Amino acid sequence: MDAVANALLDPFRDGIGQRALLEVLILSAVCGPLGVWIVLYRQSYAAESISHAALPGLVLASVTAIPLGVGAAAGLAVASICVAAATRIRSISADVAVAVTVTALFGLGTLLALSPSVPPRLGELLFGDPLSVSGSDLAASAALAALVVIALAILHRPLTLVGFDPQTAPSLGARPAGVETALLLLLALTILVAIQALGNLLVVAILISPAATALRAGRGLRSALALSAGIAAACGIAGLYASYYLDTAAGASIALAMVVAFALTLPFERTASTARRPPRSPVEALGGGR
Repeated sequence: MDAVANALLDPFRDGIGQRALLEVLILSAVCGPLGVWIVLYRQSYAAESISHAALPGLVLASVTAIPLGVGAAAGLAVASICVAAATRIRSISADVAVAVTVTALFGLGTLLALSPSVPPRLGELLFGDPLSVSGSDLAASAALAALVVIALAILHRPLTLVGFDPQTAPSLGARPAGVETALLLLLALTILVAIQALGNLLVVAILISPAATALRAGRGLRSALALSAGIAAACGIAGLYASYYLDTAAGASIALAMVVAFALTLPFERTASTARRPPRSPVEALGGGR
């Protein structure tokens, strides 16, 4: 028993492992529920796009000696606005518009990254490293995550109305355009929270994989929201164990664990079809149905 207990506790005996664990739990609490809305609104591609398109802000911050977090925030804000505008262009496919926007921003960031003055830490922001999280990083993540969780709680009703019945949502006080824009802005803020741990190239894993898994395995919207957070936390911890005992990159190990969790649900098509069936009405989605 002592050997088992030591094996379970060893990765988290020092401050580095403890901070990484807390960061994973914070990210799970916010990315899990938000990811469910991202998947339901079919904005998974936008999630990947926004995270990748933040690269110019990161690079500009690194070469101008301003905090990288500030640059990431500015880049994510610009990317969110561009993606939101692109998805509303009627003359061309939304996917094409978003792809062009993301390609342009990511290409710009790549060109800027060729500068010899770009610091080595930029690689951490691209691929992530939860083991490098400091106490101040943890405090900032907790504060930003709390804002997103509060916003999701406030927006639960309009998100449900627009997500399941966009035609009648305006008559019930929910404006689809405003709700979708708010969701994208929350997505950008969440990516800013998660960049430290998973980087802007891997952050989409914690946003999409646990949510997709929960929607396949859950039995309703509220259960999917909670289950997604739990799956994200479990996979995050599993990734930290893998990193410690297999000597692999922590961010990549966490991302891989989440993808594996989703893959394990693929054989259960009956459960998946039930989980994906939307509520018959917004009232049922909000908990008013049976």
